[in-house]
Amino acid sequence: MLWFLFCVAALLGGYFIYGAFIEKVFGVKQQRKTPAYTKQDGVDYVPMSQKKVYLIQLLNIAGVGPIFGPIMGALYGPAAMLWIVIGCIFAGAVHDYFSGMLSVRNGGASVPALSGRYLGSTARHFMNIFAIVLLLLVGVVFVSAPAGMLTNLINDQAGLNLGLGTMVSLIFIYYIVATIVPIDKIIGRFYPLFGALLIFMSVGLVTALAFSSEHTLMSDYKVSQMFSNMNPRDLPLWPALFITIACGAISGFHATQSPLMARCVENETNGRFVFYGAMIGEGVIALIWCAIALSFFDSVDALQAAVSSGGPGKVVYDASFGLLGVFGGILAFLGVVILPITSGDTAFRSSRLILAEYFNLSQKPIRNRLLIALPIFVIGGILTQVDFGIIWRYFGFANQTTAVMMLWTASAYLLRHNKFHWVSTVPAMFMTTVVLTFILNSSTLGFGLPMTISTIAGCVTTLVITGLLIARMKGIGESDIDEDETSIGSGEKA
Repeated sequence: MLWFLFCVAALLGGYFIYGAFIEKVFGVKQQRKTPAYTKQDGVDYVPMSQKKVYLIQLLNIAGVGPIFGPIMGALYGPAAMLWIVIGCIFAGAVHDYFSGMLSVRNGGASVPALSGRYLGSTARHFMNIFAIVLLLLVGVVFVSAPAGMLTNLINDQAGLNLGLGTMVSLIFIYYIVATIVPIDKIIGRFYPLFGALLIFMSVGLVTALAFSSEHTLMSDYKVSQMFSNMNPRDLPLWPALFITIACGAISGFHATQSPLMARCVENETNGRFVFYGAMIGEGVIALIWCAIALSFFDSVDALQAAVSSGGPGKVVYDASFGLLGVFGGILAFLGVVILPITSGDTAFRSSRLILAEYFNLSQKPIRNRLLIALPIFVIGGILTQVDFGIIWRYFGFANQTTAVMMLWTASAYLLRHNKFHWVSTVPAMFMTTVVLTFILNSSTLGFGLPMTISTIAGCVTTLVITGLLIARMKGIGESDIDEDETSIGSGEKA
């Protein structure tokens, strides 16, 4: 119990202490008009209140990642919770803050355009391709996962024999509508309510666990186990844990979502609460589900058996109904299902906006929105036929690679403006090493090299990238620095 409370308190303390420091490093301008007003179009650029934007941002970034990822990460033991806390405060929330605030400073620009401005045109073209691929993978994951969970719930509780394809079709129809209508019609109206439900049910589950007579909240683990690898299959913690637990610690998907709310924030001073704060909120959700996975089952071996029999979705189902009964379990389970659905539609919406930005196609006419959105959904529909496990593996790597690019973009911005760049450079270096080591070592996705060689190569390559970026940004003259960056330009200046 104390370990869990310590982790939650550390996250909250990180928001008030380190979050304030990050805000100071960036340097908000209270009097500066945001894109919600300078580009207001009634479709994507719509001013919204701070609380509403926060709840929408939380739902946008919190798909199945902060639930499925921590459940899978829990197989390594309580050490997974350390990564959630440290990663969230010093990497994930920093990543989300800069992806949101740099978008605000650049007229609501998407992550490929931001990378292009601060890292150069090559980075922009790379990120355009990579971001679209990531968002398509996210969209497919966030169709397949909730469709499977809802189908199982309906069939188990109502005694029906509903087919998975029916639920996939229904979710796709909703995604199409939510992607093309103005952001305040569905997302702005209902998502704050969904966000409140999510928070309520997460707190309800952990409270039920804390007062359960059958289960104890993190009380069965010794102090020594908090820092050890307990994986029942003897899988190495490095670097797999840092790929497995993405959402909840750091996730590149968030960089594609933050610009959606950057187009809606009313003032730059809202940025810490909306962007840094939403990531801290997701970190708390991740801690709750990691603690549930470690506490509801007798051991990591029992958790492994549950995952093997039905995936992390079965863990969610068993824990929800086991802790809250039938009625409460249904509500809790639906609260979990809301997460991927409310992230899947914004993933497709982000794809539409990135492509519209790339082709310079106005999104005010609904015809233009359909012109871009429909081909995306056709490709997404085809990808749903691919095995979910394969999609998830590629999603994890693509997700963290996108995070790496966004962190280096933030570092380039801070270096360019002679600000303390190490707040983003240090996590960028760490995550670059993680991604490179993973792809070099992985036998299924990468090159299958030995772990020692992969790690050394990852470290050396990261140091080279860091040195080149610092040297390049120091070579930019003062005349090239524009602090009030209201438009993105061609992305060639960096």
